[in-house]
Amino acid sequence: MRASLSLAAVYAAATASAFQGFNYGSTFTDGKAKAQSDFESEFKTAASLEGTNGAFTSARLYTMVQGGSTNDPISAIPAAISTKTTLLLGLWASAGDAAFANELEALKKTVSQYGSQLNGLVAGISVGSEDLYRHSPTGIANGEFSGAEPSTLVKYFEQVREVIKNSPLSSAPIGHVDTWTAWVNGSNKAVIDACDWIGMDAYPYFEDTKPNSISDGKDRWAEALAATQGAVGGKPVWVTETGWPVSGKTVGAAVPSLENAKKFWNDVGCPMFGKTNVWWYTFQDSSPTTPNPSFGVIGSTLTTKPLYDLSCDNISSSSSASASASSTNTASASASTQASSAASASATATATATGGGSGSGSSQQSSAAGTATTLSTVVPTTNGGSGGSGGGGATATGTAATGTATGTASPSASQSSGSGGGSGGGSGTGRPGTNGTVSVPTTGPTVVPGSSATTTTFSVAVLAGAIVLAML
Repeated sequence: MRASLSLAAVYAAATASAFQGFNYGSTFTDGKAKAQSDFESEFKTAASLEGTNGAFTSARLYTMVQGGSTNDPISAIPAAISTKTTLLLGLWASAGDAAFANELEALKKTVSQYGSQLNGLVAGISVGSEDLYRHSPTGIANGEFSGAEPSTLVKYFEQVREVIKNSPLSSAPIGHVDTWTAWVNGSNKAVIDACDWIGMDAYPYFEDTKPNSISDGKDRWAEALAATQGAVGGKPVWVTETGWPVSGKTVGAAVPSLENAKKFWNDVGCPMFGKTNVWWYTFQDSSPTTPNPSFGVIGSTLTTKPLYDLSCDNISSSSSASASASSTNTASASASTQASSAASASATATATATGGGSGSGSSQQSSAAGTATTLSTVVPTTNGGSGGSGGGGATATGTAATGTATGTASPSASQSSGSGGGSGGGSGTGRPGTNGTVSVPTTGPTVVPGSSATTTTFSVAVLAGAIVLAML
């Protein structure tokens, strides 16, 4: 029997606004690094999108390093200060210790250069993005270029905490973003323990091992949420990536279209906007070229007129579930750059989860059978796929191939059939940055559906000891 969860119930009882925004890569789709003016234009446009009442005022980043530099702070930071955009900062963690040292140096420079200007603008700090998936046997089998093991990420957490200690960022909550199968794998518990919050990416579009038409999208997504919440011991779960493509190839029964993207927005996005921390995937991913699939709510031209209606005014806030169970979860976390800026919220959910696990591509998530949980809402003092820094002298590649498994949860991202687990999945991909040290995907989910796999290819080369990840 298919599991069905009431998303409205999951997000019920939160009384204050939460961070609401989009994911932003460090480069355009042609590999050109974004400048401060580019980020400012994007942030201002996102905040003025028709039908959103100015709600999208937060940005999730994947790297601290500005494209074309070795360890200078990404220009999105001064852009955020000038536009009053909140930030979920990110440090790319899948390129080794030397590259992470540059991320740390960029973080140090950020604290030194901007200091108190960041007060109230930092939602949190993410140490890595889908690194556990890439490090898993499934990720390696799928040709992922790199990753990080739990002990490495825990070490990076300690280094980040040391950098921000006694700084304006000292109270910023620190977490990690990964796929649901990484979170439910017991070998990764050390990372969960190190987190103040958990970042969950979920794309029902990629879940072709289960019914994944747009009419199934809400159920697939709710299953992923339930599995993640059930695995992280009450830690707040932030939705760091989700969305439905407006164009591209059909995956299983999932058809990209403006109509379907709007339905997913209505079914999944609207019930949680303003009630939990959400960074939607994505604002714009087709400038200047359009990827396949494309998830952007706007096209290649920067405009406040979205491709589909983003209003939630006529969306019911009381979706029904096929059965019910209840779970209450209370979470609190710091949500700004000052020690005095903290947030807490309580949410009560009514939901039922029965059935097996499912998975998805880049930000694949799936559910474990029989889990009924809530999404903890973290309420900020002020309102902040996979992408990251660019690299300067080289090109690195891998191939993301299919992954399918049955049974219990595998160490990483996405696909599964059977109860509560699976393998497969993918990491975020995108275009290269142009950082002097390492490049990582700037945005874009890796497509690793189930048995009918689609492969996303990367090219690899090494020049002058630098690595650049470039999506072809």
